[in-house]
Amino acid sequence: MKIHTLDLEFQGLDHAIAVFLLEHPAGLALVECGPASTLPHLDDAIRQKGFNPDDIRIVFLSHIHFDHAGAAWVWAERGADIWVHPKGLPHLAAPERLYNSARQIYGDAMDRLWGEMRPIPTDRLHAPEHGQSVDLFGLPMVAHYTPGHAIHHIAWQLGEGTGSVVFTGDVAGVRIGNGPVQPPCPPPDIDVEAWQQSIQLLRELPSETLYLTHYDAVYEKNRHLDVLETNLLSWANWMKPYAEMPEPPTDLVEQFKAFVAAQLKEAGADEYLIQRYEAANPAFMSVAGLMRYWKKKMTR
Repeated sequence: MKIHTLDLEFQGLDHAIAVFLLEHPAGLALVECGPASTLPHLDDAIRQKGFNPDDIRIVFLSHIHFDHAGAAWVWAERGADIWVHPKGLPHLAAPERLYNSARQIYGDAMDRLWGEMRPIPTDRLHAPEHGQSVDLFGLPMVAHYTPGHAIHHIAWQLGEGTGSVVFTGDVAGVRIGNGPVQPPCPPPDIDVEAWQQSIQLLRELPSETLYLTHYDAVYEKNRHLDVLETNLLSWANWMKPYAEMPEPPTDLVEQFKAFVAAQLKEAGADEYLIQRYEAANPAFMSVAGLMRYWKKKMTR
């Protein structure tokens, strides 16, 4: 199986969102599909590899956030089967609530950022059980439920043993270029303890290579996951005092953005790399997600 990393050049920035094209003599598949707004670019990228987009027969989604799954309906209309977490499947079958909730966040930028989203017929949607192996051209594609970033998250393991690889969606974080790994923390499902358990699951898999949607291959798995867990706890602990305030400061997003930028600069990032991180992992989303996480814990 040959793995092609396709850059969607989201919002004109390279290495922000990846889609993985899986090439096998028996057929073609995708892991992730990006948003509908980047579909023309994805189609061109597939053609540049020498393939016809209409020949994609299977799409594996890590979760249903727009940057990963927004264009899934297009691939279903083209005849592909869509594999998604069972908690995500109803939202792809009837995406109106998901789409309208996102529009409340993004407003007039919704169409420019993410594009259209249409319902997918249920006969095109498939939900694996945790640990289920899906046959992919004679190779196993194993679904590992990995909550923490989202309750509807799957890390997909292709192959068996130490030669296998794992497509991690967002549960293994965001790492762009030579920058450090960050935990993307959008609402509403951030759960730090569940995320730590998912990180441990990834550690225990025999695979040494991770493929991040944001962005591409990681070969030093354990070191990467250790840094991710450290930064996840760092971000959560930074946010906790503000969640305990009756009214958080109005400039909290800017404060958090400065905190993250300082971490990136300490790791050697320049301004362009910081911009790419912000596009892949917006600060305002992590503020909302981590605040919600702490508020939920405080009311338990």
